[in-house]
Amino acid sequence: MEKLSTTKASLGIAFVVLIWGSIWPIYKFSLQFSPPLLYAGIRGVIGGILLTLFLLPRWQKIQWKKTWPIYLISAFFNVVIFNGIQMIGLQYLPSGLYTVIVYLQPVLVVLLTWLWLKETLSAKKAIGMLIGFLGVVIVSIEGISGKISTLGIILALITGLGWAIGTVYVRKTSAMVDNLWLVAIQNIIGGFIMFGAGMATEDFSAIQWNLPFFWSLLYGAIFAVILANAVYLKLMSVGEASKVGSYTFLVPMISVFIGTFMLGEPFTVSLFGGMILILFSIYLISSKKTRETTVELDVEYERTKTAVK
Repeated sequence: MEKLSTTKASLGIAFVVLIWGSIWPIYKFSLQFSPPLLYAGIRGVIGGILLTLFLLPRWQKIQWKKTWPIYLISAFFNVVIFNGIQMIGLQYLPSGLYTVIVYLQPVLVVLLTWLWLKETLSAKKAIGMLIGFLGVVIVSIEGISGKISTLGIILALITGLGWAIGTVYVRKTSAMVDNLWLVAIQNIIGGFIMFGAGMATEDFSAIQWNLPFFWSLLYGAIFAVILANAVYLKLMSVGEASKVGSYTFLVPMISVFIGTFMLGEPFTVSLFGGMILILFSIYLISSKKTRETTVELDVEYERTKTAVK
């Protein structure tokens, strides 16, 4: 197995985590220039097509006749549900809070792999799951009291659940598809579905074709869809899965920091308390003895997304 130098591996991990953490506030920022589904659809199609152009020399690895159901199902969960619901939900919650709730995903992955793939559920994983769910309850207290949108919390949970299901499904079918082609094709398919839904339910003329819109669109398509996934898969292929997993907790922290200081989003006591519990739960299920399973589930692009995430 090819090995990266410590410096290259560290830079790669830092790049991925920074992109994943920064993309949520940027998506929130983009909503002032475009309806959510149209933005998500255009971004997905652009990112998927650009990655396809890069992958064309290896087009034989698509194997469409044999693997098309995998592309469609992955597109539904990892792109339509994760990216589409994400953009809709960001209209109702601050980006930092939304990210914290969505990043319950590693906990949901552990639960789904136990139920679906029959993987071992250790005491540490079970405790991590309970702490993670408690963190979401604390984060959601203000929704129950009416201070923040209950609908936004529900959509964030759906986003995380869709991401988790997509992750586990990709894990189950990973040997049948090429990882990068999966990223490209699922974004094209999912992007067109979201664009079509946006054309049917949103006002295309509401898009403001200005520089900030183009900047956020290209950042999402190039950095989030292509570069972060390419670096992430490279790190996975050279055995850096555990290191990436150990820094996953930084993603919601970065998102909260950017949302608070650059977008002026509120930083409440319940957000802080819930975030700490969720991050601790991620630490527990990603610790040395349990990290490998959780991280490998993400290797074929979960966040990822989509989203990454």
